[in-house]
Amino acid sequence: MTVRADIVIVGGGIVGLATAYRLLERCPDLRVVVLEKESDVGVHQTGHNSGVLHSGIYYRPGSLRAVNCREGKRAMEEFCRREGIPFELCGKVIVAVEDWELPILERIFERGQANQVRCELIDRQRLLEIEPHTAGIRAIHVPEAGIVDFRRVCRRLAEIVRDKDGQILCGARAIGMRSTATGVVVESTQAVVEARAAVTAAGLHSDRVARLAGMRPESRIVPFRGEYYKLKPTAEHLCRGLIYPVPDPAFPFLGVHFTRMIGGGVECGPNAVLAFAREGYRKTDVNLRDLAETLTYPGFLRLAARHWKTGCAEMWRSLSKRAFVRALQRLVPQVRCEDVEPAPAGVRAQALARDGRLVDDFVVASEGRIVHVLNAPSPAATSSLNIGRLVVDKLVAHDLV
Repeated sequence: MTVRADIVIVGGGIVGLATAYRLLERCPDLRVVVLEKESDVGVHQTGHNSGVLHSGIYYRPGSLRAVNCREGKRAMEEFCRREGIPFELCGKVIVAVEDWELPILERIFERGQANQVRCELIDRQRLLEIEPHTAGIRAIHVPEAGIVDFRRVCRRLAEIVRDKDGQILCGARAIGMRSTATGVVVESTQAVVEARAAVTAAGLHSDRVARLAGMRPESRIVPFRGEYYKLKPTAEHLCRGLIYPVPDPAFPFLGVHFTRMIGGGVECGPNAVLAFAREGYRKTDVNLRDLAETLTYPGFLRLAARHWKTGCAEMWRSLSKRAFVRALQRLVPQVRCEDVEPAPAGVRAQALARDGRLVDDFVVASEGRIVHVLNAPSPAATSSLNIGRLVVDKLVAHDLV
């Protein structure tokens, strides 16, 4: 089957669907086709998201993550209000437990101020008013941080795209992509799509899809599994909103934390361990191709050599529930092993440069008639509507829309 379109989008997660939504919002007559390899949209990173509406406090001022998070959060809140999707601005505390964390906390607060995040430094007394069971000597309170169900957002975006005559082909894995004199041809397991231009937003497979198109990305996706527990109902009172530690500045991960969910319950985690498959949500999931690519990649070998102690600590928490709970007790001392039970894991698509540097910003690159979203880790879900707008702006700038 051959399908003709103006724009074809590879990837039916929240970023790909937000891009389709923004395209049809700007140009309602466009023929837009979304290719998704799974049987439904939002199955991977979107569907395993913790549901936090991030404020943008952590990110380097002026970076794509900072700008798109701030603007994207406002756009997401407006979208949810308009579409009747529940969300809650439950607030968040970033907690310093020891003296050595205070300078890092100050720097995060300064970034928050630079990014125009509504936040304040608070003492222990104020912290206990907000989160009575939390340890800590000082904290940042971010009242505008919130929670939402991003899978529900994803499904609503898909409904709107279809209502505007966009096509979403599920079970359509991209297996080939080439540019022609007048457009782009994408071969998939469901159809061949001939379009004027293409967008790739393939998440865990973003680098592979870019290589299908003939691009040579400067980084490679390395999958990190984030493993969670959840509080049992009898212990949910220990967390009112979002409780985060002061993060390690050497890593883009935010550390083990507590997250109240929009549908009820409290998640605890994640740790971050190397996944043995790009879609390795269980410890036993192994894909030999994925694993070989990771273990032979110079960037991963350099990262592992540099941070092996941290990696071993994360792996030990993966194997030992008691070790995981000890990490939780730094923030909430009353948590006990009997208070938590396993929860579903997620896999983060982390771009890693050949020099072992974890790429800590969104990466959106254009090559010919194709715009590639090459790195979109957290807060991509919060930022998705603005990332979609950014991609559309690139298409317009190159006269592709």
